[in-house]
Formats: sequence, C-alpha cells, structure tokens
Amino acid sequence: MKIVLTAKMSKRHQEKLEKAYPQHDFYFYDRMKEAATDVKDTHVLVTYGEDLTFDNVQDMQNLRWIQVLSAGMDTMPLSLLAERGVLVTNASGIHKIPMAEYTFGVMLQVARKMNELYEKQCNSEWDRSIRVEELYGKTLGIIGVGAIGEEIALRAQVFGMQVLGVNRSGKMKSGCDEMYLQTALLSVLPRCDYVVVIVPLTEETRNMIGYKEIKVMKENAVLINIARGAIINEEALLEHLRSKKLKMAVLDVFSEEPLPASSPFWQLENCLVTPHISGRSPLYMERALEIFHHNLALYNNEETKDMINVINLRQGY
Repeated sequence: MKIVLTAKMSKRHQEKLEKAYPQHDFYFYDRMKEAATDVKDTHVLVTYGEDLTFDNVQDMQNLRWIQVLSAGMDTMPLSLLAERGVLVTNASGIHKIPMAEYTFGVMLQVARKMNELYEKQCNSEWDRSIRVEELYGKTLGIIGVGAIGEEIALRAQVFGMQVLGVNRSGKMKSGCDEMYLQTALLSVLPRCDYVVVIVPLTEETRNMIGYKEIKVMKENAVLINIARGAIINEEALLEHLRSKKLKMAVLDVFSEEPLPASSPFWQLENCLVTPHISGRSPLYMERALEIFHHNLALYNNEETKDMINVINLRQGY
C-alpha cells in the first residue's frame, strides 16, 4: 500500500514507520507541493490538513484514508471527502497537555500581573504597590469541553476554581462542577471570571461569541481564545476591549493569520497576543504518530470501527 506523508518529521520517526510496516511503501515530504506527483495515486495520506484543497483531492483517485496530524478540520474540503467516501481521522487529544498548561500560564500571567512586573524590572523599578489576584475561588467557564477542556478543568480543580462546562450534549465531564448545553451560553457567561473558548470551528460555532455574549460577561472577566479566530466576533471584542468592558482578552488565534501588523489587537493594553502556539510541544509529533501507528495497524486488519478519532465529515469533527 502506498502511503504519502506531507507533514515534516524527523528521520527517526520515518525509520520507525518503515521498520514497523515493511509491507507498505512510504513517501516522506515536507510539504504538499513537493509530493504533487506521488499523492495522485496514494492510498493513504498523512498531513496537517491545511495543504488539502478541492482540486488536489480531486486528483487523488486512489485515496482511501487521510490521517490528519492536527485537530482542526475547518480548512479541509470535507464535503468532497464525504462524497468520495474517504475515511478521515485526526489527532484530537494530543494537544490537551500543552493547551491546558498554556491556559493556566496566561491566567496566572494576568492574575499575578506578570506583564506589569516585567515592565517594572526593565525600568529597574522596585514597586510593591501592584495589586495581584488569586485564581483560587474564581469561576472558570470552559466553552467546548472535549479532551482539552477536560484537561483544563482538572487543573482548575487543583487551583480551587469553580468550573462551569459548556458543550453540545451537556453531559457531565471530569473536573467540571456544572455542565450546560451550548444553548445556555448567555446564562453561563455572566457567572465567569475567566472564559476559555475551545470549540471546533463549524458553521454552528462561527461567531459563537458575538456582541450579545460578550455584553453579558463581567467587566473584570478575562476571555481566552485557543480555538479558532472566527469563533469570536473580533469587531465586538475590539469594541468591548477599547471601552474597558472586559478586563483582558488572551488571543492565540485570529480570523486572519499571521495577524497583520496593522491589527489594533497588537496595541491594546488589555489584550495579550500569542502566535497560535498554545498547542506547541516538543512531544507533538511523537503523540500524533502514536495515533497513526494505532490506526494503521487497525486499518491493515480492516478494523476501521476501532480506529481513534474517526471524523464525521458531515459535522466536521
């Protein structure tokens, strides 16, 4: 079976795949452009997903399965893949540790006024008048409690926070004190001191946090987006930040990336911008390939029902 990989990986990972599955032919590339010829007749494609277009998928006539080494599916031609009957699996869950650590890193950064303290350090200024806060006793709202949301919730319990979870089912998740359906968002947000958004981008969640939702939040609340930029109405957010109707926004994702130098988000004192790195980890590829190894072994035995992270292409996750 021909397997083409367009996700850059080390020689160590390449050799491990070839040794584990000598019956298959692996073709390793750093990007889709370099693999243009080989992907046309590949049976399996391993990719980050962002390099897939309607046109190049149309050319892959033998394609049967795509293993995506990331979680986001919003840039992929899902309707065409569904029409073609292509099996798609992703790496959902591998980001939960780095993204949970990122979330608490930035919450502590805000609560303990680390930005202000660093500015004082740069000016050689010893100032003990800065008023810091605790996370203990605060209420954290997690919008989209999946694998990452649960990991955040479990850490929040260690910090003594109350956790309100929101998802499509409303089913109770580990670490959450209360769970709600997405339809209850307007009643959950006013109770939260911190809100972290971690839902997949679909037509249902696009602009999920808009004027109404931001308006009901506390003026001393902190909004953290580690999902996708289009989930939050950026104009509404800018308006509230400029008028100081939100304490702080921590944004790792934006509707346009890289974020243009002209974007007003860069200049706002109550906005912390990071360049889409919340899921970064030195263990990223190792964890992603663990899923691929597991799924490939099952695919070889035609046991696709037991594969990890099979995507419903109609729903997009």
